[in-house]
Amino acid sequence: MVAFEAAVAGGVPIIKALREGLTANRIEWIAGIINGTSNFILSEMRDKGLSFDEVLKEAQKRGYAEADPTFDIEGIDAAHKLTIMSAISFGIPMQFSKAYTEGISNLTRWDIRYAEELGYRIKLLGITRRTSKGIELRVHPTLIPTRRLIANVEGVMNAVLVKGDAVGQTLYYGAGAGAEPTASAVVADLVDVTRMHTADPENRVPHLAFQPDALSDTPILPMDEVETAYYLRLRVLDRPGVLADITRILADLSISIDAMVQKEPGEGEEQVDIIMLTHRTVEKHINTAISRIERLPTNAGKVTRIRLEELAA
Repeated sequence: MVAFEAAVAGGVPIIKALREGLTANRIEWIAGIINGTSNFILSEMRDKGLSFDEVLKEAQKRGYAEADPTFDIEGIDAAHKLTIMSAISFGIPMQFSKAYTEGISNLTRWDIRYAEELGYRIKLLGITRRTSKGIELRVHPTLIPTRRLIANVEGVMNAVLVKGDAVGQTLYYGAGAGAEPTASAVVADLVDVTRMHTADPENRVPHLAFQPDALSDTPILPMDEVETAYYLRLRVLDRPGVLADITRILADLSISIDAMVQKEPGEGEEQVDIIMLTHRTVEKHINTAISRIERLPTNAGKVTRIRLEELAA
């Protein structure tokens, strides 16, 4: 037997829940805060209005972040864990190399503040979803409505939201790291191994929930084909017609605007921030739109793009 409960979300028994507790369900999607370091950094940036670099130093000082924090802040650690959960949930082989990863190092306090004003919080989410075209497998900063429970998970805590066809949404919350939470998961595994030691191997729950010969060849969906909503922050010159040019580009690509805020320029400034939330669209369309907007003569910088998930039942 191979037991690995502590490999995902520390002391939270999410592996057992997926392999056994939800076995009557066809899992539709999973969205998880599965890296405590990045969640601590985002919580501190929001609460204290600090920059990413300032909070990262604090996280390292407290021992939450490694001297080389790359795996945590760039989403790699979360992608490792998401790959395991995706394999268990959908009966597909482990395919970490196909996971899309995007970290939090480029997030600014302004984006966190603007998201709050619009009723959202930014979390580094691992998302895997079954679609008609394939399996989504992606880790990236995500806007989540503030009213969702998972949006209110703060500090180094972990939380995993699982949507099953029969049970609906279930949420698993707890300490994702630490000596005692990890030991809790390891001891539970040891007890399971001991209980199953004399059991018929043919009747044991498979490591990844599905028998090896029953694994599906459902493809991992390329990021360009993923459909979601978006937050866009644009820095533009404060001139007539700028907004019309931007909305024309979006309309040409069938991208619908859900909400928009235009900030007033500061005294003596000629540039303003425009923040847009879009309805759901395909990633390749938003990439094309961003490329065209950045070529406008009135555009004053790179367009910031953050994906948005409602996580509704």
